[in-house]
Amino acid sequence: MDKTIVVAVERLKMHPLYKKTYRQTKHFYAHDENNICQIGDIVRIEECRPLSKLKRWRLIEVIKRGSGVVPVEQVLGQEITSELERVQQGAGQVALGGQREQQAEEGAE
Repeated sequence: MDKTIVVAVERLKMHPLYKKTYRQTKHFYAHDENNICQIGDIVRIEECRPLSKLKRWRLIEVIKRGSGVVPVEQVLGQEITSELERVQQGAGQVALGGQREQQAEEGAE
């Protein structure tokens, strides 16, 4: 989704019968022409003509920059890399273990 941001708007509502407050979230797809937004930013958007199937809003300004939240892609990339390293190290140990057993058997003969 190049040049698109997803803005989550949270509201606290009260249940009509049980009087308990609950959180309701609505997502708006907005057009970000210069790709300046990052995860965690607080932004101002305005309604505009339909730009695509879901985009009906346009970014006006970034009110406050995010607190440095790490993008999900980066976190997933690190997890996948560490998982591959762990598997490769485990496979190396198994291969070495098999060679050691063969060497021990040859030495015993």
